[in-house]
Amino acid sequence: MAEDDGAVDRTKVFPWHAKAKEECITELKLADDIIRSGLTTAEAEQRIEQYGPNKLTEKEQVTIWQKIWAQVGNVLVGILVFVAVVSMARAIAADNSEDVVTNWIQVGIIVGVIVLNTTIGIIQEGSAEKAADALKAMMSADALLVRDGKDVKIPADLIVPGDIVKLNLGDKVPADIRMLEVSNLSALEAALTGEAVPIDKTVDAIESEGDPQAVPLGDRHNMCFSATLIAQGSGTGLVIATGDETEIGTINALVSKVEKKKTNVLEQIDTVSKWLATFIAITALATWFVAFFITDESGIDALTTALVCAVAMIPEGLEAIVTMTYAWAVSNMAKQNAIIRALPAVETLGSVTTICSDKTGTLTKNEMTLTCFVTSDKRYKFDVDASERTPGNFIVDNAYLSERADPSKYLKASEVIKKGPSAQRRSRRGRKSSFGFGITTTMHPSDPNEGATAAPAEPEKTEETPAATPEETTDEVKPAESTSGESPDSDFVRKSLGGGILCSKCTLGENGGRKGEIGNPTELAILRAAYFGDVDVTGVKESAPVVAEVPFSSEYKFMATVHAPVEENDTSDYMDKLIVHVKGAPDRMIPLCKYQAKSGSFKEADLEPCNKDYWIEQIAILSSHGLRVLALTRGSLEKGSVQQGEQLGPEFVQERGEPWLTIVGLCAIMDPPRPECIDAIKIAKGAGVRVAMITGDHKDTALAIGGMLGLVDEEHSEAITGPDLDAMSDDELKIAAQKYNVFARASPQNKIKIVKALQAEGEICGMTGDGVNDAPALKAADMGVAMGKEGTDVAREAAEMILADDNFATIVTAVREGRVVWDNLRKVLLVNTPINNAQGMSVLFGLLLGLDETPLSAIQVLYCNLICAVTLGFVCAVEPAEDGIMDQPPRIVGKKLIGRFLLLRIVIGTVTLVACTVGSVFWADDLGYSLEETRSQALNVLSFGAIGITMSARFARKSAFHMRSFRGNALAWWSYAIMSILQVFITYTPGLNDTIFTMDAMDGKQWGIVILFMFVVLIVMEAEKAIRGYVTELKYYEEDVEDAQNPHDDTPLPAEADRFGKNELAH
Repeated sequence: MAEDDGAVDRTKVFPWHAKAKEECITELKLADDIIRSGLTTAEAEQRIEQYGPNKLTEKEQVTIWQKIWAQVGNVLVGILVFVAVVSMARAIAADNSEDVVTNWIQVGIIVGVIVLNTTIGIIQEGSAEKAADALKAMMSADALLVRDGKDVKIPADLIVPGDIVKLNLGDKVPADIRMLEVSNLSALEAALTGEAVPIDKTVDAIESEGDPQAVPLGDRHNMCFSATLIAQGSGTGLVIATGDETEIGTINALVSKVEKKKTNVLEQIDTVSKWLATFIAITALATWFVAFFITDESGIDALTTALVCAVAMIPEGLEAIVTMTYAWAVSNMAKQNAIIRALPAVETLGSVTTICSDKTGTLTKNEMTLTCFVTSDKRYKFDVDASERTPGNFIVDNAYLSERADPSKYLKASEVIKKGPSAQRRSRRGRKSSFGFGITTTMHPSDPNEGATAAPAEPEKTEETPAATPEETTDEVKPAESTSGESPDSDFVRKSLGGGILCSKCTLGENGGRKGEIGNPTELAILRAAYFGDVDVTGVKESAPVVAEVPFSSEYKFMATVHAPVEENDTSDYMDKLIVHVKGAPDRMIPLCKYQAKSGSFKEADLEPCNKDYWIEQIAILSSHGLRVLALTRGSLEKGSVQQGEQLGPEFVQERGEPWLTIVGLCAIMDPPRPECIDAIKIAKGAGVRVAMITGDHKDTALAIGGMLGLVDEEHSEAITGPDLDAMSDDELKIAAQKYNVFARASPQNKIKIVKALQAEGEICGMTGDGVNDAPALKAADMGVAMGKEGTDVAREAAEMILADDNFATIVTAVREGRVVWDNLRKVLLVNTPINNAQGMSVLFGLLLGLDETPLSAIQVLYCNLICAVTLGFVCAVEPAEDGIMDQPPRIVGKKLIGRFLLLRIVIGTVTLVACTVGSVFWADDLGYSLEETRSQALNVLSFGAIGITMSARFARKSAFHMRSFRGNALAWWSYAIMSILQVFITYTPGLNDTIFTMDAMDGKQWGIVILFMFVVLIVMEAEKAIRGYVTELKYYEEDVEDAQNPHDDTPLPAEADRFGKNELAH
């Protein structure tokens, strides 16, 4: 985009949502009648040159050749290519057919290894560019505009700022638009703002305190945003941003800009490869000197011997086995609902120190549930995890939620209700939410002192005077303490919750679950509780059809239904009446109540005067614990006073001259924690992983859930809100990110800042998300985790891991697997490195100690290299977790893959294998065996010695001389068997052994030497392990102790992150 002078000033941000529509039109230098005339074709052409087309900038694609070079562009592959070229030259120049065949086979094996490793690497590589592709797929294809005074439909990429767009039901919004006219218009913006219900749109300027740009996107209800969907109504608006300047464009820039980083393991593998290349070059050069000057070989033969040594020591299979280790872990995690998109991300999991998780559906069930039913003198606790239908799921517990949660004990009840989740307020995400029949977690009634009918005045409370308890607010009613622990019968549940069942249009899901359910989650919570209280919900509804109803409205916040009496529902006292059930916001219901049902019984003999102060205090108590409260009331009228199908208004309930209803009880409702998440958080804490909850929910609700989950403790006793974070400096934010475990009313922008603050303090951060607006935070986190069920494609493509079950406990399982991967990679190195080293060092030391020929041929070396990596290396790659892996703190980023302990074991394994291999050759030579037979001896001692190392390497600290060696990893013994069969096969198969491998069959005495040296290797490795374990126990030595700490990542947020939530134009 460019102005006429080519300069673009991005320093000016115009607050479109905070300005009147006339000011917006003036800002874009448009005519006053633009809404009717639209832009002219000439103006549109000039503006498309100024602002560019309405499409997202595409990320530069990586070509297949670049991907191939990324896999082969390293020193070790270079050495292999050099060996292949020399072998090809020798094959061409060879005088006899045997040398020709041997050299061409060597070339084929080397090329095959390179192709295999490259193919695996390309296939398994994550597709980062898919996130941007998913965003593009969300863009509108065309749009209805006003151009030259006429309505025209044009391709969306031709839209420019200043265009007038008309929106209708079902349209995708083609750009960021300031609404000028609306007719019952609402837009579904869940993917962008996180709000699950459509946002009603207005045209008036939005007033705000302070910086207008601090207003969250969801609260900008006079704006429609690109890629969102029109849910109802119609409207006309002014395009104020297109392409990359839209909010969706900002997210595209963030996900496209994120650099692809190598994990610590891959970086260390690169470092190890460089050191190995140096070591290999030195060893090969030494071998050439020995072969040329000591054994008097010709220059070309000495080069061949040196190349044999080089080939022997190059870990051709290392890259493949590392990939296989990752792939195995990925497969295991997928079986447990954790889907990994990029293999190296598995290793990152082992270093995670903090997991920031969404609340709804991840830590909680995403299922609104009745938790407590309060009557005039009893409190019924409901089992939120109930799976069997029995009234025993309700238990009288008068101590349950009977006191206000701190710090609300010293506040007036009205103040607690105002601050609690049952208070009506405009959400951060832009809708005026109501408790009664809203469908999200932002459902609130108003303050009792508001509305047409006010609640009775309550006594003032001071800090010195605690709020009154139920016992203090009433003389007539006291909790029946002696009944605690009892359960009601199903008849009581049917009658007391009957109002919630009958005064509802909801349909309960299959077996009381969510599948097939229809209706508002709050209403369904009551139906579900009745169902699991052994009530025939369908039968109750069918027994008492609705005669007439007052439909719900957010204006009066209740719903009422009229029914003919049914004795099973209403007792015999009301058979000559009409029954009215009214369900709604408790502050609206209480002033209308004349009576209260004693202990939930509404027989005429059990009715008593309504103690309004008691009920207001109960609302305050429940609200202070983060619960949403709904009142069930009922009344009776003379038969014939309401006709079948009569249209009733709110005055039917409100305007009867005096209170006339009976309050049966209060329903306390919440989205409860998943029980498995509580255990998972305990495991995470034991593993040194801190868990923080980030939610858009209310602070009290978030604290209550956090307490149930175990996130709230002495160290992290409070919650902080998104607006509080917005007001903090960077340094204050770093402190807050460490101090609080519960972040409430948080926006997607808050998520990004929390991630960066944690990283700046050296934390390795995991972050969950499900919306388009979460994509930048998922990308910024060290481990982005998207939701598989409820998430968007954009979030899934931006994340490294996807939860197929949207369950936090799955993350902890994945963290465990990440730690296993690290341990297993070290075990793979312990197996492969000594084997590779021993192959090359056996050639060098064999010649140095006086052998006339190399103890191993080039083909033997390549075969041993590959077969040991594929079989024995894979054994360690799939080894199950050792005991106590989740009792250790997270691995420090930068910790050496080959630390002092592992290096010592590799050296001991190498020395032992070299000594056994070379020693066996001299032993066989002394016994008079031929060159081919001694090479058979050397290869089998080396291969079976590798099995001995593998047996020991499976257990980092525990002894292999134990029954555990036969358990846990069945593949180990299959691997040993395959290795043994292959060794016998190549040793005794004519043509294969002599022509290709230049070896011959062995007799029983030689096999005895092989078995002897295999146990020598195993005993030496186990002896080192036992000594190390003893020294560690005496505190003389700690294995692989690192002084390093996780690096502090102070990388500033990209400019696009600062622009997130700010529509900009070039001015």
